[in-house]
Amino acid sequence: MIYITENMKQSEPKIIIEHLIKIYGEKPYAALNLFRSGGTRESILKETGNVLGIADVSMTINQEELFVIMGLSGSGKSTLVRCINRLILPTSGHIYIDGEDIAHVNEKRMREIRLTKVSMVFQKFGLLPHRTVAENVEYGLKVKGVDKDKRRKKALETLEIVGLGEWADYLPSSLSGGMQQRVGLARALATDADILLMDEAFSALDPLIRREMQDELLRLQKELHKTIVFISHDIQEALKIGDRIAVMKDGAIVQIGTPEEMINQPADEYIRAFTEDVNRAQVITTGSIVRSTIPLVIGQDSAIVALGKMSDYAIGHMCVVDAHGKPVGMIDKSSLELAVEYDKSDIAQVMQTDFPQVNTNKSLEDTFPLYQQGLPVAVVNAKGEFQGLVEVADVLASISNQPA
Repeated sequence: MIYITENMKQSEPKIIIEHLIKIYGEKPYAALNLFRSGGTRESILKETGNVLGIADVSMTINQEELFVIMGLSGSGKSTLVRCINRLILPTSGHIYIDGEDIAHVNEKRMREIRLTKVSMVFQKFGLLPHRTVAENVEYGLKVKGVDKDKRRKKALETLEIVGLGEWADYLPSSLSGGMQQRVGLARALATDADILLMDEAFSALDPLIRREMQDELLRLQKELHKTIVFISHDIQEALKIGDRIAVMKDGAIVQIGTPEEMINQPADEYIRAFTEDVNRAQVITTGSIVRSTIPLVIGQDSAIVALGKMSDYAIGHMCVVDAHGKPVGMIDKSSLELAVEYDKSDIAQVMQTDFPQVNTNKSLEDTFPLYQQGLPVAVVNAKGEFQGLVEVADVLASISNQPA
């Protein structure tokens, strides 16, 4: 059973996969018929000696999305990503890139697609040891037939983007593992392909360097806006970098969703087991738990009106916003009661202008220091407009390990 949630980036589909099946062995079509008749991976292997690598996978990856495919060894994740650029030929199904079914184009056209639309970064860096860093980055451009001066210029520009501009004329052996992976990333970026496939690209790196590369990838994505398909077996990595995540098991997809959906709405015990040790505070965002509350409007709401609203809603604090809906202060019930007692109608005179606020995309962990002020946190959208409040109690309830 596939569990797919619909909270995804509002953009056009870039890659559409429909009923993709890959079977390894000498009699793939006999095994295919067996699979379509209800055969399992185990029964197909027993009866035909063939291995079901991909078991009827369908999904959509959106333009400019960082999409993570994860699973344990043998789950089919690397087979799936290699089908996307046809390093592995599917047995059945369709793979559309920009509307073109690349599962059924000829080899000449597929080479053109690899040179222009799809680049790949491998776990084993795959650098040419006898060529300089810049020459390694130029390699894809050289294959495309780009002029020597132009490809050199592009290679140097790309090395600057990944922070290796000064290493252009060194051999790969002079670089650390993390630096070599940056070269592999630069080589993929230099072709200006819209799609970047990354197969366990960071798994061979030491933990500290791996985290640095994850941060670097997120930085580059903000700048370059690629469509990235990232393969990983590490749930922490997937939750950190992925806009959405697909979890695979036995060649099939178990669940597709955002990191928060994986944590809060696991499809089954398999997904729950993957996420049970995850630090929920690092994944859940304020926007997903914010309480939508009515704010006070400065210049419109008097202290008496504000006190009435606070009593009606049985709350201890309210946010004050300007005419554009942006927070300008926080006010509590006791301050309003004093204002009414001393006949001060203007809430601006009694509100706190030093108050905590965060964007909806901030993790709960990022909000922990803000509660030292003893106030709820005002949550705003990308335009700075008030969305609601988050109390300490909301945070504690959200990061408990109790299933939703």
